[in-house]
Amino acid sequence: MIYVETTGRGPDLVLLHGWGLHGGIFRSVVPQLAAHHRLHLVDLPGHGRSTLPDADYTLENVARLVAAAVPENAGWLGWSLGGRIALAAAAQGASIARLILVGTNPCFTRRDDWPHGMPDAEFEQFAAAVRDDWEQTLQRFLAIQARGSERAREELRTLRQDLFAHGKPQPAALAGGLHILRDADLRMALPNIAQPALVLHGARDTLAPLAAAEYTAAHLPQGRLQVIASAGHAPFLSHPDAFLHTVEEFAHE
Repeated sequence: MIYVETTGRGPDLVLLHGWGLHGGIFRSVVPQLAAHHRLHLVDLPGHGRSTLPDADYTLENVARLVAAAVPENAGWLGWSLGGRIALAAAAQGASIARLILVGTNPCFTRRDDWPHGMPDAEFEQFAAAVRDDWEQTLQRFLAIQARGSERAREELRTLRQDLFAHGKPQPAALAGGLHILRDADLRMALPNIAQPALVLHGARDTLAPLAAAEYTAAHLPQGRLQVIASAGHAPFLSHPDAFLHTVEEFAHE
């Protein structure tokens, strides 16, 4: 079962978190967003308060489960892995009004024709560490997400405080998410996603390079890129005012 926390009033806006976390990671911007939107904070399958799915943990299945759990014709805001799920749902034809993609990379691992991803050897080393000690590795992953931001220390503190606030993720969900990050390549789907799309990215993002965001915005028919100059991978934590201003401006166009 997908757990969805709903709050606020206004047009529906779905919030999707990144790998290993939960919907509560957005808590610092929820009050402001809830003043203008009815928010649906999703815990992805096997994360937070959501159970593991009966089906295989694939990008397509996770996207379908999320789409079935939230209102139709909502806006979707996805961060990191959540952005990939939003893209996949849109590519499957889910009823989505608009997309806001934060720190999203359409192809997370490096390919011969894609230099903007994590090298295979580095990814496999990380995946092995997750298998050996997922809790410690998840803590280290938070530090990678904060790296590059001018407010990295405060950002990392918030991530660590919120990490297990909704319970610990299921190891099978972490493994499934890693398979999605390793294998899923959404580049070919981008030209067929017709929704208005805001690609919101930190210029100092070391996990999803800015070049990946530039590619995404250029290949979405209604995509546009907004860069927060001093932010890293989680601009809603490090630069909430700039983040909120950009999201609200786009949402009310």
